[in-house]
Amino acid sequence: MSFTDATIARLPRPIRPYFERHHELIKFAIVGATTFVIDSAVFYTLKLTVLEPKPVTAKIIAGIVAVIASYILNREWSFQNRGGRERHHEALLFFGFSGIGVVICMAPLWFSSYVLHLRVPDVSLTTENIADFVSAYVVGNLLQMGFRFWAFRRWVFPDEFDRAPDKAVESTLTAGGIAEAMEDAHEHREHDPSNVTPLQPTRRRQRLPGDRLSDSSPPSVSKTS
Repeated sequence: MSFTDATIARLPRPIRPYFERHHELIKFAIVGATTFVIDSAVFYTLKLTVLEPKPVTAKIIAGIVAVIASYILNREWSFQNRGGRERHHEALLFFGFSGIGVVICMAPLWFSSYVLHLRVPDVSLTTENIADFVSAYVVGNLLQMGFRFWAFRRWVFPDEFDRAPDKAVESTLTAGGIAEAMEDAHEHREHDPSNVTPLQPTRRRQRLPGDRLSDSSPPSVSKTS
């Protein structure tokens, strides 16, 4: 059992059939969780060591490392059967849509802070922190994840089975596909006037010693002494 299948098996039963039909989505979610860990680990490592007085720089470096890891993992695992674009074009689109995803992720936080005014002194510090967490890490990440998954499938890795043509052949070798191909070939033979099978002459059966002579054979004449 693969890691993806094992993960799906641990999901609640009502939603399990959906993820069984959408392996790319569960892989994409696993990659997102992995890159989140990478982002956090790099950020806190830099912030607590060489970049202690420069947390913004540490966050930028951590974000760049996480995006590069996301591209590699998504290309080689989540969308391993997809492609269709040149590598530099593919990478450019990936980073471009990832940047749009960051803006989408920040939109709920901006709405919470400057439209709903969930900031100190209008609310308590606890309320502000809860609102920031929900808007940025829950709502924002869900919106970003949905947008990036759609954009990656639609624009970055558009063609299914492009990098695995053998799987495309396997997908057509089903009972329905074979039956349809045989039906098309049969219809083609019926409507093709040049496809005429010549009549084959029937073979004359070899006469055996015990066989009776047919009516068409000449009568035998016996000699009398």
